[in-house]
Amino acid sequence: MANRLTTAQPNVGVRHWISPVVVLATVIAVAAPAAGAAAKQARPARVVEATAPREAGEPIMAIVSIKSQQVTFYDADGWITRAPVSTGVSGRETPAGVFAVLEKNKDHRSNMYDDAAMPHMQRITWNGVALHGGPLPGYAASHGCVRMPYGFADRLFDKTRIGMRVIISPNDAAPVEFSHPALLMPKAEAIAAAPSRVETLAREAAEAAAVADAAKKLAATSARETKPLSGALRKLQSAKARADAELASADKAIANAKTDEAKTRAEELRQKAAARAAELGAQFETAKADTASKLDAAAAAKDAAKAAETKKVDTARAASDAKLALEPVSIYISRATQKLYVRRNTHKPAPDGGGEVFDSSIEVPVTIRDPGKPIGTHVFTAMARSDTGLRWSAVTIDEGDDAKAALDRITIPQEVLDRIAATALPRSSIVISDEPLSSETNYRTEFVVVLNNQPQGGFITRKPTPPADLMASSDDFDDGFGSFFQRWNAEPAPVQARRRVPPYQRQPQIGWW
Repeated sequence: MANRLTTAQPNVGVRHWISPVVVLATVIAVAAPAAGAAAKQARPARVVEATAPREAGEPIMAIVSIKSQQVTFYDADGWITRAPVSTGVSGRETPAGVFAVLEKNKDHRSNMYDDAAMPHMQRITWNGVALHGGPLPGYAASHGCVRMPYGFADRLFDKTRIGMRVIISPNDAAPVEFSHPALLMPKAEAIAAAPSRVETLAREAAEAAAVADAAKKLAATSARETKPLSGALRKLQSAKARADAELASADKAIANAKTDEAKTRAEELRQKAAARAAELGAQFETAKADTASKLDAAAAAKDAAKAAETKKVDTARAASDAKLALEPVSIYISRATQKLYVRRNTHKPAPDGGGEVFDSSIEVPVTIRDPGKPIGTHVFTAMARSDTGLRWSAVTIDEGDDAKAALDRITIPQEVLDRIAATALPRSSIVISDEPLSSETNYRTEFVVVLNNQPQGGFITRKPTPPADLMASSDDFDDGFGSFFQRWNAEPAPVQARRRVPPYQRQPQIGWW
């Protein structure tokens, strides 16, 4: 393919993804003497962009270099476009780490900074960090977001998709072509069979759901019908007991009769008592048998409903797994927690508004050799299909092992591989890091990983907002993006962090913030 790697790198045995034909440098060079510092602040830098000399495919990832103040977008064959950016100022630094696009809004306006326009916003955290169009003075100038040139942000907006990987690196970083036996190896036959499997399992799940619903209704009806039977049976039993007592009393009266007349009366009473006792006894035995039969039927209906519900859940899970198998899979392995996490986009809208729900049903312990030794932060991405399965790249953004050594230390559980490897698709990824998952990771995010050895002021000051029913009517809790929140991390931020911060110094010629 075009623009494949050709430059060998020492000690890693992989190659950089650069064009062998043209290498376009993008440099923002605005250097003013100290005496002209004020003028420098007021004068926007000249925007320099570059585009690869080939037809671009769909972007798979974007890499932001805080050091170079540059963003580069990549498709399956290498870089496709790059542009200068402005990241967070000192004290409000853009967090370095691994993110993904969570939501897109062409005409977003800030809830934190005086309703400022944030055109072509592509959110990467729910606490208010995003890529968007903005002014570029030639240096870090934002409150934590990544500002891109207005036109650049506009052109890229419709080309990216929810879930596109965004890597923010403290230094310059680029993907290199990479191979390793630990990377997911799909099976062509499994991928070919996946669509029909989805259809079959969806039909089975629907049938199981219908059966479960019918069984549940039958069990409820049986329970409702049998509920009064026990009470009625107890009443019959009590009536039978009284009739038996009357019969016994009549027998005793006969035995104690002193005259023929008294004996005759007692025998008449005994005949009536015996008939009543016999009738009630027959009714009781019949009701007892009927009640036992109906109770057994109700118990069977209840058991059948439980079994049908279990089958419904199992088939629904199988259908969901089959459908998810048609989506790229993301794996995160944390040295800090010694766990492996799997996420896939369900494409279902979040119930509380904004973004889409990510499946996170797989979370298992993982074996990492030398767990006390730093492993670094590495992002392995399936760029495209290949003759042997998938063609992978690697990006390293933190100190530790090199990419190969990091993978060598990991043993992915076979059960996980059995569930996801056979149908792994392009855009699938494996992220390895020393870091735990950021508390920003929730049901509406892919993995959010923040490098804790790098400044992240702009991330820290943008605390997730509390649940809507706890929010005050004021905008004290505004996070710059509205009332999105984390259910399990909703403690309020310190007062000084929640207060509305002053807007940026205004630049009259731009009218920003």
